[in-house]
Amino acid sequence: MKSHPPIVGILDLQGDVIEHRRALVQCGATVVSVKTANDLAKVQALVLPGGESTAIGKLLHWNGLAEPLKQRVRAGMPVYATCAGSILLAKTITGRETAANLKLMDITVERNFYGRQMDSFETLIDVRLGKISKKIPAIFIRAPRIKSIGKTCKILAYCDRDIVLVQEKKMLVSTFHPELTDDRTIHRYFLSLIPLQAL
Repeated sequence: MKSHPPIVGILDLQGDVIEHRRALVQCGATVVSVKTANDLAKVQALVLPGGESTAIGKLLHWNGLAEPLKQRVRAGMPVYATCAGSILLAKTITGRETAANLKLMDITVERNFYGRQMDSFETLIDVRLGKISKKIPAIFIRAPRIKSIGKTCKILAYCDRDIVLVQEKKMLVSTFHPELTDDRTIHRYFLSLIPLQAL
């Protein structure tokens, strides 16, 4: 008996959808673009890509996706959010601007903490994902900062003293962009959170 490849959706409203698609396909997933509630119903897990959190938040509500998405995540659907996606998933946002966030994950996120586009940078960070402990490349682009986390959250990586990778149940967020590198450690770990579907 063998298992089906996991069916993973990428929220395809705005942001770096193509890069996440390539990373997930390289890891063996079947990838679906999610633009409607009907699309969402077809997937086992979802990626919230980086992009512009205000625009993505508004489009989530305009497209009737916000409530179905919250219901699926609360029911245990794995979700991985990068950069702007972490802002949308957070319960609390700080900073001068707000976004129509989903208030699902017990983290507080500060928008644009690392500055403007010209302040983007790449570095190596240490990650601990279950039995895996290694250095991976991390690209930060107008990245937010995770200021605090709730008691049920687990820190998986820091950049200097800043929290940059966190998990709560089957919700995973990073303030950096692993999809823009050739390292697939984070995407493979995310896929491991999806229950196997046997034939």
